[in-house]
Amino acid sequence: MPECDLLVIGSGAAGLSAAVTAASQGLSVIVAERADVLGGTTAWSGGWMWLPGNALAREAGICENAGIPRAYLQAVTGNRFDAERIDAFLEAAPRMVDFLIGQGFVFEAGNRICDIYGNLPGAGTGGRSLIAAPFDAHRLGNRLALLRQTKRETAFARMPIQAGADLSAFLSATRRPASMVHAATRIARHARDLALHGRAMHLVNGVALVARLFSLADGYGVQWLTGARATALLTHAGRVSGAIVDTRDGPVELRAKRGVLLATGGFSQSDRWQKEFFPHPADHASLAVEEADGSAIDLAEPLGASIDCDIAAAGAWCPVSHLTWPDGTKGVFPHIIERGKPGVIAVRDNGYRFVNEADGYHDYISALLAATSPEETARSWLICDDRFLRRWGLGVVKPWPVPNGHWRRSGYLKTASTVAQLAATCGVAAQLAATVAEFNEGARRGEDVQFGRGRSAYNRYQGDPMRKPNPNVAPIEHGPFHAVEVVPGSFGSFAGLRTDGMARVLDTGGAPIPGLFAAGADMSSIMAGHYPAGGINLGPAMVFGYLAANCLAHETP
Repeated sequence: MPECDLLVIGSGAAGLSAAVTAASQGLSVIVAERADVLGGTTAWSGGWMWLPGNALAREAGICENAGIPRAYLQAVTGNRFDAERIDAFLEAAPRMVDFLIGQGFVFEAGNRICDIYGNLPGAGTGGRSLIAAPFDAHRLGNRLALLRQTKRETAFARMPIQAGADLSAFLSATRRPASMVHAATRIARHARDLALHGRAMHLVNGVALVARLFSLADGYGVQWLTGARATALLTHAGRVSGAIVDTRDGPVELRAKRGVLLATGGFSQSDRWQKEFFPHPADHASLAVEEADGSAIDLAEPLGASIDCDIAAAGAWCPVSHLTWPDGTKGVFPHIIERGKPGVIAVRDNGYRFVNEADGYHDYISALLAATSPEETARSWLICDDRFLRRWGLGVVKPWPVPNGHWRRSGYLKTASTVAQLAATCGVAAQLAATVAEFNEGARRGEDVQFGRGRSAYNRYQGDPMRKPNPNVAPIEHGPFHAVEVVPGSFGSFAGLRTDGMARVLDTGGAPIPGLFAAGADMSSIMAGHYPAGGINLGPAMVFGYLAANCLAHETP
């Protein structure tokens, strides 16, 4: 019967953070992952982590005590402010970063990335965001086969591109010689890697985070079980002591002397939990891996675990679009980048705008859901002109000179010579023409009269600094005109198992269930259903995985 000190169920950021932390302190660790590869939804993510007070910010001269981001989170979450868990997160985040740096993990800073609600007390204008530095996959040798690859929709020919200088170079490659050299060099190296290895070897974003954590944990001798689904938790003397896991060779009992961490990725792919918690579930398309189907709740509920659904939103919302690749594969694309660029607006089927498109992705969907009655389909349309499409792209459609014929033929990209014809093509009300004309009138002055796009620091960071006077606003007037249908999606679930400040799962009476921990999307989000900044999923996932492992390491087995 396999035995360890810590059994981690799931292998995203939370599980891998816990595995590294526990193994570095001499604990034996087994990671059981349902999929055939490690990394979960983290490997498909942008990889940014919101970690106030981190070492890289301090080195850059951005020094703030924990009370400042605490005030911001209190302002955002209001009467749902969870003092115990937020204080635990803010106190531990710098320690977790320092610990990983000491282990050889390399971070890069996003010291210009703003919090979303800049008008609230304590909002940051930089220094709270980190991402894993690019990772050379050659370092892993044949172990690389264990890792999930970047999500196809967010890569270019399976090449991941990192938000920031890397992405900016690709978007400006046709206008700046230095950017062209950068893009050409990256593409040439990627083509070589595909020919030699069949996959990207220059890893960035979420897959770089997974690779770096995996490399550290693997070096400590963590055991990896893939294709291993946990079906029940084991208990002994009132304490969780392991799990029954279905493997390729049949059911196996895994004994954990100190405890079990649930880090399976939440429930955003579960039809059952979508119907219970998500508005307009029939219109919803999750960006999470298919294994994120609520299995942690299924495992923990029989032990009396409490589910926390007293939150503002049950999911981390994101606008997405459905697509079909040339080989017939279906996909879901997250609309993160283009909404803040000048020259695009979003409308509902009635032809009216409903949101400041440059605000946070969670806010976009919150506004769409609020504007959509239960009888209506929750969908919107991103509308732009040809100048915008050629410069920025739209959804999965890449900027010029990348061909877009397939996306037109498949119906993903709607195109018409006039705005009125575009409305008819999309099935949008004729009001669209008046909406565009009204927007253009203000946009020619650099204003968004209706929603004030471009007024916040977060908006401006998403825009085009070369566009004056407003980096987020430009008229839509150079035909042909284009549209992509956008529907509600999610990065993952916010509702989840109720936990305390050490990531211990709580029962319905509020007491910790001995030996049972949860982190990542399996635990109810400390943000209480709000999205105050980019990276608020992965940052707490990393920290509470770290806290759970430290708690177990210092308990008497």
